Amino acid sequence: MPEARLDDSGSGLVPVADGWFVVNVRDAEWWTSKAFGSGTVFESQEFSFPRVGINIAVLEPGQPNCLYHSESQQEAFLVLSGECRLLVDGTERLLHSWDFFHCPAGTEHVFVGAGDGPCVILMTGERADEERLLYPASELAARYGASSEEDTPDPKQAYAPFERPQRGRPAYWSRLPWS
Repeated sequence: MPEARLDDSGSGLVPVADGWFVVNVRDAEWWTSKAFGSGTVFESQEFSFPRVGINIAVLEPGQPNCLYHSESQQEAFLVLSGECRLLVDGTERLLHSWDFFHCPAGTEHVFVGAGDGPCVILMTGERADEERLLYPASELAARYGASSEEDTPDPKQAYAPFERPQRGRPAYWSRLPWS
């Protein structure tokens, strides 16, 4: 297997072909969202991982990583630094550095930054051709700005009120553990 070429997208390096590669998190392409934090997915439009998704999300206090949802594949999450709230199946739990969350398929969940600084979370998930999503309306998640307005399996409908993420490093980049 050849080494994949990495190109600079303007906000970091992305693979542009199949193959192995090494990239430091601080050099990878980053995306930011006013509503849902920032992160990197280590992939590009030209190249994506077919079996496993992996990314790093960074959340400011009070900021969700996405909308409250469930999906048909299992996921796993590791808090690398900071604190966050895990909203899971209608309950709330505070997580700290090195807390691990195993998320079986069908489990409703979302993370919300907590504490007094950014929270960094390693996120992984299984990929399948027929992924099924559900964005349920949730009173608990709505308190954190992380609920769909109504139950829907359609991400376009759930995220319609929000701006799309933009390429770029977050304003708090210099306060992250790797700077």
